Amino acid sequence: MNGTTDPRFDGVRTAFAENFTARGERGAAVVVYEAGHKVVDLYAGSRNIEGVGVGDGPRWEPGTAQILRSATKGVAAAALLLLHQRGELDLDAPVGAYWPAFKAHGKEHARVRDVLAHRAGVPALDRPLTPAEAADPERGAAAVAAQAPFWAPGTDHGYHAQTYGWLVAELVRRVTGDDIGTFVAREIAAPAAADVWIGLPDAQAHRAGRVGPVEAPVTAGGLRARPSRRLAAAYGDPDSLTRRAFGSVDPAPDENDPAYRAAQLAGSNGIGTADGLARLYASLIGELDGGRRLFTPETVRLARTEASSGPDRVLVVPTRFGLGHMLHGVASPLLGPGSFGHPGRGGALGFADPESGIAFGYVTNGMRTGVTADPRAQALVRAVREALGRHHSGA
Repeated sequence: MNGTTDPRFDGVRTAFAENFTARGERGAAVVVYEAGHKVVDLYAGSRNIEGVGVGDGPRWEPGTAQILRSATKGVAAAALLLLHQRGELDLDAPVGAYWPAFKAHGKEHARVRDVLAHRAGVPALDRPLTPAEAADPERGAAAVAAQAPFWAPGTDHGYHAQTYGWLVAELVRRVTGDDIGTFVAREIAAPAAADVWIGLPDAQAHRAGRVGPVEAPVTAGGLRARPSRRLAAAYGDPDSLTRRAFGSVDPAPDENDPAYRAAQLAGSNGIGTADGLARLYASLIGELDGGRRLFTPETVRLARTEASSGPDRVLVVPTRFGLGHMLHGVASPLLGPGSFGHPGRGGALGFADPESGIAFGYVTNGMRTGVTADPRAQALVRAVREALGRHHSGA
């Protein structure tokens, strides 16, 4: 165990240690800011998933970065909200006003806010893209634009697991002329002094650890945690919208491949440190040591205002979304009702809670199958909640 905690947050240290002893953690880091000041900074284990138990693998260091998977979506959402804040993007405008090709097949009424709230109706592709095709932003954008919607845009919601990244990236490009990685680096990561990238630069590649799958730990009853039968059935059915949404890139890419990490997939392959993720969210809600505030109070209000809720047509559980961020709820518990952020399938989590001034970042090299509420991240969130004297609250 390495790092420091403010004494009020020693419970987070305890929960972090228990992640390794009881929840199958291999290598991870967690950072928490309160009112712009760091109060938790912990890291332990091996940087690379293969190094665990070997004894001679590289250890996790303060600057170790890991793939964020869908926690990247919260970073990408901040880009569109920042453009709206500057008056360069109208959330109520049709997507086709910026991107005419997107009007195809009855999508002319899809609004920018529908993209952010997972209501655009295109969570999957009729023909999945190969990893090489997916890494080409023009191919990805063209595929989504040409896709017929699975429901009338704006009338329902379903998690756009892969397509979200191409949608957001193309809107950023159409409005600014920049690719999403350049915009995030210049306009979000640099002002916040946050080590988060969409498209890992060659100069930072040495900091990224290798990820891999880990099994859920055995419970006290001798069983492993399993998804619900309904969810398992949805993932097991190759024709289900769930399977098709998560299979929009097929075969699954090698997340340790330098070429994949250098690509700019704004919904799935961001890379960052726990500190970078926490700093980014801290910068959205307030002043920050060594950085500056990015969102106005009105933009924070937009980020945390519910835009979708109820049964999710892809995730097959009730979900809540604001404009690009997941909101606190049963499927993805955050700190409290006002929190907004995004988990990554497999473990990563970043969020902000404006009421308490808390910003949270957690990254790991051990990837689980769950999408929204990893037990390791949830143990840490509970510890932060307890440190603040809060009780768990549903949506």
